[in-house]
Amino acid sequence: MAMESSTRVAQVIVLADGAVGTRGAIDAAWPGWKAPEPYVIAADGGARHAAALALTIDRWVGDGDSLGDAGVDALVAQGVPVDRAPFDKDESDTELAIRAAVDRRPTAIAVLGALGGPRVDHALANLALLALPDLDGIDVRLISADARVRLIGPGSFELDGHIDDLVTLLPVGTQALGVTTAGLAYPLAGETLYLGRSRGLSNRRTEVPAVVALEAGRLLVVETPATLSG
Repeated sequence: MAMESSTRVAQVIVLADGAVGTRGAIDAAWPGWKAPEPYVIAADGGARHAAALALTIDRWVGDGDSLGDAGVDALVAQGVPVDRAPFDKDESDTELAIRAAVDRRPTAIAVLGALGGPRVDHALANLALLALPDLDGIDVRLISADARVRLIGPGSFELDGHIDDLVTLLPVGTQALGVTTAGLAYPLAGETLYLGRSRGLSNRRTEVPAVVALEAGRLLVVETPATLSG
């Protein structure tokens, strides 16, 4: 089925097929993660998350190997637009969904179900999707009940959340230069984080929002919610 003409939206939520956690746990961990009236795209078996998360699917994309023909037919019967891809394709279903999200010209994209599950290779591939050039200028976050991940840099970025959330900063591709933080327990002041080193692991948010700035390079920001430790 052909994609309908795109209309700009504030946020697209992409439902991937990995573990997500409950809606209550996600809401508690990351308040404000969902914008009012988001556009929801399910990537194949990610459609199964929609009901439990109280989300309505606006579009489905994928090859159907996870959801199955009966599941796809049920979505069609509900009036959900379906973009069926061949099994033998170059992109993952999640990548196809993210590319469909970009077509909506959103300000933000939240990807759920991208981190957990039995396939470590899928989780790593989903993390790599954050580097897609098409996502430049869009606030993209991979979200689950126990983690939130984004790719930043260069520039200055606010990190909202809870006091005592863990914040890990990992350089991607090469070293990150001129890294300065505010609102974290272990501050950095114009420092270099080197690729392959673990210095940026397990900092702690002491102010909301915390701020991370870097002059060059990119950082993978991995946050673990304080709600996990009660």
